[in-house]
Amino acid sequence: MIKGIYEAHLPVKDLKNSIDFYKKLGLEIAWSNEATAFFWIDKGRSWLGLWEGEEYKTPYHPALRHIAFEVTYEDLKRSVEWLSTLGIKAGPVNTNQPIDPFIRPSQGNSTVYFNDPDGNSLELMCYVEVPEHLRHITKKLSFSEWEELLINK
Repeated sequence: MIKGIYEAHLPVKDLKNSIDFYKKLGLEIAWSNEATAFFWIDKGRSWLGLWEGEEYKTPYHPALRHIAFEVTYEDLKRSVEWLSTLGIKAGPVNTNQPIDPFIRPSQGNSTVYFNDPDGNSLELMCYVEVPEHLRHITKKLSFSEWEELLINK
């Protein structure tokens, strides 16, 4: 039945500023008006809606004000440098995530976090093929730690 995510939404303080930010990330505007803008994430399949209003003041929580964008493993390896060229600082959401980007072997994914101008939590994320004998690892690993484990398997 469910085939993917059609849309997600984030609150923003200044729509024009947010439009500029998301365009800088390479997203294409699907449509906009004076208080709302929609960007294609996967053109014709899924989009992100930005809504200008006071809701941007809602405190961050992982269940609120967060979007994860899918990328490839190779793109994720270069993500911190790519974000830096755009003037965006990558960084962990909290102290429980000291490594950026990092691999979660037990979940089979890898991620890097950053924020938009309104403090919405954004994430670049990819699936990672994890050999069965490494799935027990719950510690977050840097790319170098992960690749070392794969070499020495």
